[in-house]
Amino acid sequence: MQKMMLVLIAAAMCAVLAGCAKPVAKDWVATSGSRSDAIVKLSFQYNPELEIPETNELQALELAKKRCNSWGYANAEAFGGEMRQCTLVGPAPFGGVVCQFMLVTKEYQCTGRGDAATPSEQIKEESVKKK
Repeated sequence: MQKMMLVLIAAAMCAVLAGCAKPVAKDWVATSGSRSDAIVKLSFQYNPELEIPETNELQALELAKKRCNSWGYANAEAFGGEMRQCTLVGPAPFGGVVCQFMLVTKEYQCTGRGDAATPSEQIKEESVKKK
């Protein structure tokens, strides 16, 4: 009987703790990348104990395309899946540790050479035309 009561209490606590997390809109931001490798990395951070992140994949793709376009590429494509990394751990209410901040990163591959030259190529072309 006592064992059954402990199981019920544990289940109730899990339900209460899980019920605290709320959906939160998160925007992707450019956090790194490499022009020479044609890779853009986008990330967002959230507290997994309190937040259920909701992201907009179109916003992420448009941001990656914008960065790729500035480098002279025509487009961007998602490259692999998301990488999740706990960046801050803290004590759990009943012992142990929990992740307090999770960093989610997604890579995009820049594709295709667009009509627009990179800024350095535009300067070279303008100086050649003037001569």
